[in-house]
Amino acid sequence: MTGFVIVLALFLISAILVALFRLHTLVEVIRGKKDERSGNSNKVNAALMVVFLVTSFVLLIWYSVKEFDNYNLPVASEHGVTTDQLFWWTMVITGVVFIITQILLFWFPFKYQFSEKRKALFYPDNTKLEIIWTVVPAIALAGLVLYGLLVWNKVMQPAPKDAEVIEVMGYQFAWKVRYPGKDKELGGYDYRLIDAVNAFGMNFNDRASFDDFSPRELHLPKGRPVEIKIRARDVLHSFYLPHFRVKMDAVPGMPTRFAFTPTKTTEEMRAETGNPDFNYELACTEICGRGHFSMRLIVVVHEPEEYDKWYAEQESWLSKNPDYLSKVPSDMKELAMVKANIAQ
Repeated sequence: MTGFVIVLALFLISAILVALFRLHTLVEVIRGKKDERSGNSNKVNAALMVVFLVTSFVLLIWYSVKEFDNYNLPVASEHGVTTDQLFWWTMVITGVVFIITQILLFWFPFKYQFSEKRKALFYPDNTKLEIIWTVVPAIALAGLVLYGLLVWNKVMQPAPKDAEVIEVMGYQFAWKVRYPGKDKELGGYDYRLIDAVNAFGMNFNDRASFDDFSPRELHLPKGRPVEIKIRARDVLHSFYLPHFRVKMDAVPGMPTRFAFTPTKTTEEMRAETGNPDFNYELACTEICGRGHFSMRLIVVVHEPEEYDKWYAEQESWLSKNPDYLSKVPSDMKELAMVKANIAQ
């Protein structure tokens, strides 16, 4: 409501200023001064430049402070701290330049407004100045690019061998999650095997698929590296975990990945935010169709012991869908029943 009132007030002030300017112009026409080279309108426009500069900066500072917590989410991953540092360094460097250039942009029209007593200086070029404003930004940008490259290489390095491997698949309009079973090895898949039940297209010619399971939420262990294998079943989606600073496109036909280490459990984040109903969530940040809004999956971060207990309690996908035993080669059915924990 406050924001609406402020916008309405600014609109009314702008309308009043425009009306005053038009009224002043009509008065000058009536008085026969409209053809003069310089009038009060020149001074008014120059003054409005400064008014706009000051007003915009005041609003910028006010809004940034007021909404800071909404844009600066708590960090819940190891690499997220490094990523945020890169972001804020970039903001400081570019922000300082932005402020300086905007002040000059609006101050110069005021300071050098037209005057009968001043003649413009013909100043076509200055080699020294051109070198300075070419070299200095080049050095600054090179520094930011190098810093960003170092962060990128650190964030995108291969996952450790002991990382928890989880597959996440996006499709219109939801996410599905698949975990390897006790063998800690995800089974293969084939898009030609996808049907109304086997959404992943799990390939039961691969014995690693027998004990894979698919929960309704994405569960992660605190303090352990996690590698997410990402894919899309139909159109372009985008895998986004804002509190973990994780974002990676899910591309049809081109699996992607992201490895990170969670640092705060769901309960710890609830205590930090003061919100007992807080939940991490997986969102899609690609407009993938009319049902895009529904692509939201709850993410739960456990203490390692709780995660291991939860993991051990999960039932294999094959045990919940025993009809698919018929898809298993006859010479591997007994092994499939054992790994999937299906009674004889």
